[in-house]
Amino acid sequence: MLPIKPWEPVNSLFEEKGSYGKNTEAAFFGDVFKNTVQQVYTAQADVENKQYLLSTGQLDDAHSLPIAEAKAALSVDLLISLRNKALESYNELIKISV
Repeated sequence: MLPIKPWEPVNSLFEEKGSYGKNTEAAFFGDVFKNTVQQVYTAQADVENKQYLLSTGQLDDAHSLPIAEAKAALSVDLLISLRNKALESYNELIKISV
């Protein structure tokens, strides 16, 4: 049996490069989006760790796995909602005539 290999960090996509410029609203949105992606990564890593512990018999409280899975699902749903709202806002901005 092969051990479960952890995911690669996705936060490397959002490294600080000073690309936000002087717009604080963009920096705020970038930070919120970055934190949400990090929460998804952390929640999924926790689920994978608990699944490994359960499969090897090291997890004492089996009820913590479904709780961790629910948290991971909620964090993914939140990320999807943020993405959809951002795309919706972008499309509305594109429709504005100058």
